[in-house]
Amino acid sequence: MSKEATPKGEERLLCEARETFVERFGRAPSAAASAPGRVNLIGEHVDYCEGFVLPVALPFKTVVVGSYNNTDVCNVVSVMVDGQELRSSFPSSAEALKPGPPAWTNYVKGVLANFPSPLRGFDAVIVSDVPMGSGVSSSASLEVAVFTFLEALTGISVTPVEKALLCQKAEHQFPGMPCGIMDQYIVTLAQKNHALLIDCRSLEATQIPIETEDVVILVVNSNVKHQLTGSEYPQRRAQCQLAAEHLSMPSLRSANVNHLEELERMGCDKLVLQRARHVVNEIKRTEDTAKCLSRKDFKSAGELFYQSHESLSRLMEVSCPELDQLVDILRSAPGVLGARMTGGGFGGCVVALVNKERLNEVKEKILSSYNGNPVFFVCQASEGARIVKLN
Repeated sequence: MSKEATPKGEERLLCEARETFVERFGRAPSAAASAPGRVNLIGEHVDYCEGFVLPVALPFKTVVVGSYNNTDVCNVVSVMVDGQELRSSFPSSAEALKPGPPAWTNYVKGVLANFPSPLRGFDAVIVSDVPMGSGVSSSASLEVAVFTFLEALTGISVTPVEKALLCQKAEHQFPGMPCGIMDQYIVTLAQKNHALLIDCRSLEATQIPIETEDVVILVVNSNVKHQLTGSEYPQRRAQCQLAAEHLSMPSLRSANVNHLEELERMGCDKLVLQRARHVVNEIKRTEDTAKCLSRKDFKSAGELFYQSHESLSRLMEVSCPELDQLVDILRSAPGVLGARMTGGGFGGCVVALVNKERLNEVKEKILSSYNGNPVFFVCQASEGARIVKLN
């Protein structure tokens, strides 16, 4: 069974979080914050190589509400999409916080441990409609929402870039995922109706207006997430770093096609060369896509999408049969300008540029041809994290 995913909206999520907080803790919350999920238009597996990425924030959000509890313990309730409640308690002291089960708490504890001020105990409720395990960065949404909530609670704030870096550090240290900076950066700095071209080396960013009167960004959730060993992402990052070391470079950001030829002459490992080839070309594709979108050349941007997917599937080897099938279906559908997998891979979502007037036809073609159970949502580029005022 397929469905259209519709964001609940910040106001409704906030209402749910406040009601749950009152029920569980017997008082009203004093602070609140929200942060969106994201979809990356192009620039995959290059952020940890200091390349360029081009994400947008989604209207799906994580909301956190809470207040101090006059103890040195943090009590957190996380409400799942199906209504299930997960609960956990841990020390407020950064020195006492350690990674450990349950896994979801590591994203929260990592943020607390990296917050730039000592914390007192608090109670909090987390409510989110960001799809989990779909490649739209529910983890960064959670991290940045919690950090922004702590800013609201304590009155202590940092710059958006500092926030993104601290949340990235939290994910490295506690969940143990060596992610690049893209997810936390876009979740923090997004602007409505814009994509964000992020230079992951300098951390400079350029807002790219997305004026899509005739073209929409369609995200298709494959609804599959293949069980992996957990080493696939770190392995590819290590392979890219090894390629850079062969070239005596700090990262592959500085590499070009001539350096790829140099790696070949060195007799570089085949997989290391494949990863490097993807990164070098993906960085250029991302810059070119930003230029295309700026001048509303969606046809050229779409072709770059297809090239990106082919590279991710064959060179980086992070796609899967379901994502490949969705892209093939979209390629043959009238009105589709381009499509590619988005996110870390091995399942999750495909993002496509589609002529608005053909959108329903495209969905019908996917429903009749795709072997799985897709979920659709049209992406409206949304704003980033913010403190929410409680009335």
